[in-house]
Amino acid sequence: MNIGEIEEFDKLKTQVLKYVLYKKRSEAEVREKFSKNTGNMLDNVIEYLKENEYIDDTVYIEKAVNEFMRLKNMSIKEVQYKLLSKGISKDNIDNYIYNNREELLEYELNSAKQIMIKKENILEKDKIIDYLRKKGYMQETIKIISLEDN
Repeated sequence: MNIGEIEEFDKLKTQVLKYVLYKKRSEAEVREKFSKNTGNMLDNVIEYLKENEYIDDTVYIEKAVNEFMRLKNMSIKEVQYKLLSKGISKDNIDNYIYNNREELLEYELNSAKQIMIKKENILEKDKIIDYLRKKGYMQETIKIISLEDN
């Protein structure tokens, strides 16, 4: 690299670093944001940041799922869609779900219960069940909360 390339690399690295430090981002989000910087320069910056653990899709999944679990009532399917929309690979998502299955199943069950409680005064039970199905809740989850309600 010559001096100009080094300066350009440092400038782009600083911009990308600010972007990922402001809020944890997936590699795909970084690529989309800085897509005008095509070529090896962006690839090199991303590689540098991955090596230094500023960009790590596995860590991103974990942080995002923890945030979803704290703030939202979602099905496992909704969590998958959210992560896919952030450009995370399906394999990485599937691995995370497989490795954290018990915790995610418990989260989905609790989420469905919260939705049932929240909506029971305004919707009939079968409408709530339809709503849960549309939101991607597993049939087993719906069956469990339906039985508990009786």
